[in-house]
Amino acid sequence: MLFSSNITRIQSFIILGFPGLSPQYHGAASAVLFLVYLAIVVGNIFILVFVISEKSLQKPTYLIFCHLALTDLSFGTVTLPKIISKYWFKDSIISFFGCFTQMFFVHYLGSVMSFLLLVMAVDRFIAICIPLRYPVLITNNNIFALCGFAWFIPLPLMIIVTLQALGLPYCQSNTILQCYCDHISLTNQACGNDLKIVQVITLCIAMFCLLLPLAFILISYVSIIIVILKMSNSAGRSRTLGTCTPQIFITCLFYLPRCFVYVANTVRFSFSIDVRILLILLYSLLPAAVNPLIYCLKTRDIKRTLMKRIKTNKIRVELKIRNN
Repeated sequence: MLFSSNITRIQSFIILGFPGLSPQYHGAASAVLFLVYLAIVVGNIFILVFVISEKSLQKPTYLIFCHLALTDLSFGTVTLPKIISKYWFKDSIISFFGCFTQMFFVHYLGSVMSFLLLVMAVDRFIAICIPLRYPVLITNNNIFALCGFAWFIPLPLMIIVTLQALGLPYCQSNTILQCYCDHISLTNQACGNDLKIVQVITLCIAMFCLLLPLAFILISYVSIIIVILKMSNSAGRSRTLGTCTPQIFITCLFYLPRCFVYVANTVRFSFSIDVRILLILLYSLLPAAVNPLIYCLKTRDIKRTLMKRIKTNKIRVELKIRNN
């Protein structure tokens, strides 16, 4: 990295979090964020362990849920501990390379999630629109391959984004106006002739990772809805719609808040810094915390297996008490 004589290398960054938050609420903020992280960890580990331990659930749809849970768990672990420590232990310093590492994983995991949602949409499209081909096209091995591509495709792109950002000289403040390091927050502290080029390239990569999957997802779900509406049997319509309701909820939670923020930026609808940060946290972390509930409450097989396991354990406990 090259620096001119009047530019000093930044050794670390300061995570500002919520700029307008009064110090008296720092403890409450850290407690809320800790509870969110606890929900993310417990919920997503439960989904992973439950699906892996139940052979009846080791089907393509639930294997996709496992990949989504792993992504949500990783994202929460990458972002939340640092901001919790900022409010809990007054530790707001993150190293220069630590910030870029966090930035890489923030955007990489977000991109992986986008492609996994595309895989999920393809799974539902084939299951509903061409059901006779489903057992042939959607197998566990094929899902593993598709999910593998979802993890691999964003990897070189995010490496490019990170290396380009690393190559910029940083001559502004070292304060990150966010709860974690992301590309916009970091490059706002950069300068130099290459800054605009880096921002344009990053925007194009972001649009590829978000909008391209979203376009195919929309086409898939529109096709699914058309097929469902054409069904003559109302019970069949309701049952078929129920099989893709969890996927629609998860997709909406991921994309709708992001689209709202992007549209607001486009029409120049201004937010305060604190509201913007809160919106970003909501669309980043709320899906990770809520998705396990959607899997359990809205997915028939998981709900049925879970209730069966609970009843079995309850009977065992009652028998144990009687024997004693």
